[in-house]
Amino acid sequence: MAGIVQYLKDTQGELRHVAWPTRLQTIVYTVLVALISVGIALYLGLFDYIFTTGLTRAIGATPSPSAQTQQTSGSPVTVTPEVNFTVPGATGTTAQ
Repeated sequence: MAGIVQYLKDTQGELRHVAWPTRLQTIVYTVLVALISVGIALYLGLFDYIFTTGLTRAIGATPSPSAQTQQTSGSPVTVTPEVNFTVPGATGTTAQ
């Protein structure tokens, strides 16, 4: 128990030596970090859009919103869901 008390005293003593930022510095640094983060996100998003659009146009592909791509054993497989299907023995009404 004496070891924990000594540790807490030493920690408190070290915290007295820390040069804490002022309130204004904290606000400025927080805003700066937020602005830089948004800027980098926009920068990366712009290049992602440019490369995706360029690649799509280069290979002449048109994205299909109804198709889903599944990754199986290293090769992509495009699956188009069927919308119309019949169930043998169904009467056309839904039981709930």
